[in-house]
Amino acid sequence: MKAARIHAYGALDDIRIEDVPEPVPGLDEVLIRVEAAALNPMDNKLLAGYLKDFFPLAFPYTLGTDLAGTVVATGPLVATVKPGVRVIARTDPTSGGAFAELAAVPARLVVPIPRDLPLLNFAGLPTAAASAWQALFEAAAVQPGQSVLIHAGAGGVGGFAVQLAKLAGAHVTATTSAANLDLVRSLGADQVIDYRNQDFAAFAGAVDLVIDTVGRETLERSLDIIRPGGKVVGLSAPFDTEGPKARGIDAQFLFHESDAGRLAAVAALAADRRLQSVIGQEFALADTVEALRSLSKGGARGKTLVRP
Repeated sequence: MKAARIHAYGALDDIRIEDVPEPVPGLDEVLIRVEAAALNPMDNKLLAGYLKDFFPLAFPYTLGTDLAGTVVATGPLVATVKPGVRVIARTDPTSGGAFAELAAVPARLVVPIPRDLPLLNFAGLPTAAASAWQALFEAAAVQPGQSVLIHAGAGGVGGFAVQLAKLAGAHVTATTSAANLDLVRSLGADQVIDYRNQDFAAFAGAVDLVIDTVGRETLERSLDIIRPGGKVVGLSAPFDTEGPKARGIDAQFLFHESDAGRLAAVAALAADRRLQSVIGQEFALADTVEALRSLSKGGARGKTLVRP
């Protein structure tokens, strides 16, 4: 089978599309024929070695963590899914394996998807939608009637966060570029701010919660409009949480952790058509380098997929 692999930490041009043996599912694993794999910023960080202290990789390493596909075989201890079932999953980052024609994944990490719905609509859920859920409901405990500012509302995590916050009954303000204003409104945002031409601090007003996927200056400026007792959840990179706390703001850096129950919750909302997955770009597996290079430029609209 074909797989996008690296043999050492390096740059995008070090990725190779190689012929490799098909994986054999372990005792508690399922073998999935991948229909689509979603890209995440973590993929580029893993490639470069920025996360090797947290996720040390064994080489050769097949990139990718988020996938959607069909189970074609199961290990002898698997009783939860059978061949022919369509699933989504997020593999452990140290294992990777999603950017390939076939992937072996622990059965405990997979979530079945209804047969009558397009798998592509679910491929981008495992990291992005689950991170948005984790930020809003686990880290921030958002409540109906609260005012929420979501940065990068057209991005992968941001787009799901807009929808989930609205479903929770919050008043949602989101930032995005001018080209994506209508998209973010269609996702449910009550107010949309063109961050390139409008000062979000002036237009958003005081808010109870900020969900930030941008970091640095954007996060720092957001602190000035959070009400006393409010919260900020940052997902871009670790940041100083003590300074905001001294100002009466609950500040948390969120490091996404896979959880099949959480993934099942967002998948159920997508199956019920209450959670929309925006697909911005699709690439062939042979074009994985181009896909990751496009993602690294920032400003992605929805999710970018690789399709073996």
